[in-house]
Amino acid sequence: MAGWYELSKSSNGQFRFVLKAANAETILTSELYTTRGATEAGIASVQANSPHDERYEKKVASNGQPFFNLKAANHQVIGSSEQYTSTAARDNGIASVKTNGSSVTIKDKT
Repeated sequence: MAGWYELSKSSNGQFRFVLKAANAETILTSELYTTRGATEAGIASVQANSPHDERYEKKVASNGQPFFNLKAANHQVIGSSEQYTSTAARDNGIASVKTNGSSVTIKDKT
């Protein structure tokens, strides 16, 4: 089974999506969007950009834990990972986004 996107609405009426791996783990979380259409465009951007190594920005949080951002060609952040316990785990997360990012399955939780 491949991964999928879940589209949801926050308590303040804004939208977001998460990319889930086949094991249902969240591997990428979007920023908040004001419209559903913008959220769907964000998903399309992940689908287009996730295969490209140069779109991943590897970072370290202030607490020392590694994470990554997926960026579009215009350098805008499309989504962010969780914080990982090691750089190897972060790199596995990137590999998972590369594998699952092309999914066309969107589960609407709105």
